[in-house]
Amino acid sequence: KLAVEFPSEDIYLVTASPVIKAVTNFKQVSKTLEEFDVEEQPSSLLEKRYPNIRVIQSGVKQLRSGDHKIYTEDGKEYIYEKLCLCAGAKPKLIVEGNPYVLGIRDTDSAQAFQKNLAQAERIVVVGNGGIALELVYEIQGCEVIWAIKDKAIGNTFFDAGAAEFLLPKLTAESRETPIECKRTKYTLEGSEEKGRPTGVFNMLGSALGPDWHEGLHLKGTKEFSHKIHIEILCEVKKIYLQQEFIQLQRTSLTFPKGEKNVEADKVLWPVYVELTNGKIYGCNFIVSSTGVVPNVEPFLDGNNFAVGEDGGLKVDKHMHTSLPDVYAAGDICTAAWEPSPVWHQMRLWTQARQMGWYAAKCMAADALGESIDMDFSFELFAHITKFFNYKVVVLGKYNAQGLGSDHELMLRCTKGHEYVKVVMQNGRMMGAVLIGETDLEETFENLILNQMDLSAYGEDLLNPDVDIEDYFD
Repeated sequence: KLAVEFPSEDIYLVTASPVIKAVTNFKQVSKTLEEFDVEEQPSSLLEKRYPNIRVIQSGVKQLRSGDHKIYTEDGKEYIYEKLCLCAGAKPKLIVEGNPYVLGIRDTDSAQAFQKNLAQAERIVVVGNGGIALELVYEIQGCEVIWAIKDKAIGNTFFDAGAAEFLLPKLTAESRETPIECKRTKYTLEGSEEKGRPTGVFNMLGSALGPDWHEGLHLKGTKEFSHKIHIEILCEVKKIYLQQEFIQLQRTSLTFPKGEKNVEADKVLWPVYVELTNGKIYGCNFIVSSTGVVPNVEPFLDGNNFAVGEDGGLKVDKHMHTSLPDVYAAGDICTAAWEPSPVWHQMRLWTQARQMGWYAAKCMAADALGESIDMDFSFELFAHITKFFNYKVVVLGKYNAQGLGSDHELMLRCTKGHEYVKVVMQNGRMMGAVLIGETDLEETFENLILNQMDLSAYGEDLLNPDVDIEDYFD
């Protein structure tokens, strides 16, 4: 976006990664909903397309905002007129530096996971976001103990009702073949052979695309298809290595076969996980997918940034940080403006793309001394994704975020086919979750945006016999 706005200016993209992530197959589904793939490409493609862009492959060591300079790991310094920090976030690992704890964030860590899984008989997955959901669904031939701190799966995206709707898909023995993924993967020649020691792969790499698990062969050593046991309302209390565990003389459990089962495990495992509910399970390794923390480390030292409660760099409604000429966008930033009543920040690919594009517009407007309006994409929270081969659309305050007890929910559910939930407040639609091919996203998007009073329609709003989209067309 900057290269287009300023064709005669030099634009430097400083990145620690040898590849760039490009948005491909972009589709505007509705006013605020967009669908796209994320593809890894060599940086030379970007430079070819925009002659004024130079990609500098190096991490940033230090920012001196007073001097308008950044220093890179390879010992060079660069002077900027305007700087946008888009360093994303890094996985919030349950424990740092343990070789049996893997975080999945980028292509390299996904490959390391695949390699480890090929020799695994049992793994423990900790976390309840998008990556954990996909992972548990895709893994075959390996026992999975899934520890979640909530009552229901997928808490980031849906409520217990939607989780109930999805659960049969998780335990089904046979899976439908996923639609072929057309995304190409680009890796550096020879990067596989070198192989980095475990634990190092959290240093590099940009976040995975929405369809990251496609093309990865996620199979363990066993012959069965799926064995998943979910431990709810618990977190990891402690992790023991095999030696430690033997010395403690504690008992671990076998994979639960039914509700009553509490058999002691005879197998010796490389690592053991003690949960806050008192249960201990042995496994080959642990996957930590407990969310991310903004990657602010290299930039804080010596700079007086205003930082949000979640650790991100605070930005105003023009994506400006608290320092002159420094902007931030994507996972690294915390939206510190007064948001629209039906928008909230969530560290997702869609928002990263929108923020990046809008930050470039703001940088351009500032440089030219023009004023700019807030981008429309921040009017309504809208995200489209896929879970368990279902299309999933979430709109507005889809989980009644911040609405207190002053709201009501309306539901329509057809088992194995669709799940529709709307969040209503004072007769107005504030949010919605749509799972399956409901074709309601555009109608609901408009109803949330125009805040029309819908009290008169009552339950008929979700009546399958009423063609609601036609009615509000």
